[in-house]
Amino acid sequence: MNAEKPSSARGKPGTLFIISAPSGAGKTTLVRALSYGVPNLLISISCTTRPKRPAEQDGVDYYFVDNTTFNDMIEKDQFLEYATVFDYRYGTPHTWVEDQLKAGNDVMLEIDWQGAQDVRRHEAGCKSIFILPPAISALERRLRSRKEDLDSTIKRRTQDALTELSHYREYDYLVVNDDIQTAVKELKAIIEAVRQGIPYSGPDYQDFAERLMTEGSDIQ
Repeated sequence: MNAEKPSSARGKPGTLFIISAPSGAGKTTLVRALSYGVPNLLISISCTTRPKRPAEQDGVDYYFVDNTTFNDMIEKDQFLEYATVFDYRYGTPHTWVEDQLKAGNDVMLEIDWQGAQDVRRHEAGCKSIFILPPAISALERRLRSRKEDLDSTIKRRTQDALTELSHYREYDYLVVNDDIQTAVKELKAIIEAVRQGIPYSGPDYQDFAERLMTEGSDIQ
């Protein structure tokens, strides 16, 4: 797990935040920015059976494990949630998350819509954020920037992104990742509003999300 920050002085349990997005929408970059810019917000590190990409580090980006280890963790009930995404498995170890929440720290889970559904069933007080791309076409461009992905993988992920996008209505907040600095500012404002127990007064992207869905249906 990432290095622990000092416990919150708020005198109450922390909030569990979920952040999801279609593949290629840039949520990992946003989460990294939040990890450095928001006090008492810890980023949970998931386990995955996916091979490590060249720029990734074990124990920093993910815990990279084999299927046998992953199955053993399931049998020992060590996951808050787990799911299969693009033929690989991802899971969130629950003990660390629960300990941090009890200590008063907020925790951010970077998970897909399937995992988000599981977490909502077990953590009624969690808050969820969905990251929207500026356009469907932008997803494919971002996916093509990952040199290690094959064309067949990129096409599949672009199509699957449309399915992921259709779940945006299940989330409490929407943020468009067109400009990274603006998106991070909006994410910080959401977290602060939740901490203060006040309504979030940022942009409403519901209509924009519907337009993305229409754009996606045109290319299917």
